[in-house]
Amino acid sequence: MDIISLLVTLLVIGLILWLVLWAIDQIPGFAPFRAVARAIVAIIAIIMLLSLLFGGISVPMFRVR
Repeated sequence: MDIISLLVTLLVIGLILWLVLWAIDQIPGFAPFRAVARAIVAIIAIIMLLSLLFGGISVPMFRVR
């Protein structure tokens, strides 16, 4: 995977995770629910980024010709 596709992949993953965290904050509810939901999203994000770093997730490469 070249550096450009890695950066694009990280940007897309970051935007999706930010959107999920924003949606959690918009849902009216108890504070403990928000804390648990944010912790679960953070754990999923860490697992995804480590998997991407060590080659566990295959990401299609972008080719410009």
